[in-house]
Amino acid sequence: MDVEIKEKTNRRHVGRNLQKIRVYLGMKQEALATDLGVSQQEISKIERQDEIEDGLLTQIATVLGVSAEVIKDFDVERAIYNINSYKDATISPGATTTVYAGTQQINPIDKIVELYERLLQSEREKVEILKNANKTE
Repeated sequence: MDVEIKEKTNRRHVGRNLQKIRVYLGMKQEALATDLGVSQQEISKIERQDEIEDGLLTQIATVLGVSAEVIKDFDVERAIYNINSYKDATISPGATTTVYAGTQQINPIDKIVELYERLLQSEREKVEILKNANKTE
């Protein structure tokens, strides 16, 4: 009897895992439903299921950009522990991860400038095309 109770508590609720991952990724049920070609109500129903059929789970995982195993084995406590461990390592003085995290940071202003420059170049190319089109007429 104790073994049966232990198995039930250790068993993960795949639908709830899916919901947590979807929310973490910032995706609404409607968006996931659209990508899968189903209704939002169907996604809600799937997220209430203990188990999800493997083929459907693979499709959902592909849309979310994760593996089916990540959804099946998702553990909030372990994820929080990993996040906190990473955060602690990046804050600790002299931690090797600090250097790595520092090199991985992206400056949003640089990205905006880069995007603006690409947009400006595109507009210049359009102007040149229009000038050449007017010359040939």
